[in-house]
Amino acid sequence: MDLIDFFLKSRDAQRALKEARSRLYRVAYAWCHNPALADDLVQEALTKALKHSSQLRDPKARDAWLFTILANCYRDHFRKQRDMDDIDELEISDDVTPETQTGQAQVVEKVREAIAQLPAGQRQVVTLVDLEGFSYVEVAQILEVPIGTVMSRLCRARNAMKTLLMAEFQKSASNAIGRSSLRRVK
Repeated sequence: MDLIDFFLKSRDAQRALKEARSRLYRVAYAWCHNPALADDLVQEALTKALKHSSQLRDPKARDAWLFTILANCYRDHFRKQRDMDDIDELEISDDVTPETQTGQAQVVEKVREAIAQLPAGQRQVVTLVDLEGFSYVEVAQILEVPIGTVMSRLCRARNAMKTLLMAEFQKSASNAIGRSSLRRVK
């Protein structure tokens, strides 16, 4: 973060980029499933953003501009290396009961596993729309694809995730029933 402080004299600009960094990391991690690579992609995107900050015409479009840079960095890296690593477990740090925390962690892990099984294009669209809240138009601009492609990828991704999660739920339910068979004692 010292690099951001050094280049940006404005406190508002520093704060905005620091806040954007965590969102960029979250999306980069969802795309590549590797903490070190996600951090590298975010650093590269922020470096490019700082270097080309004069290209940002509308400050209101800063988030879409940063995510476009991140998508380009991801594409560049993906062209160089096709193999991706598996994701690590997500730790939730809420002040709730251990039971709800474990249940939430299991749900999050199942959803992340389902997202990881999606093709890269669908994974990008579902993370930007459903997790980050971008509009279809913004996602189309970020990924540089037509809006119809965004909508079809999102539809296919949601259907695939529904199928994967329902299969996992049915498997878990049948395992739970098998393990908890009741015994009658006289």
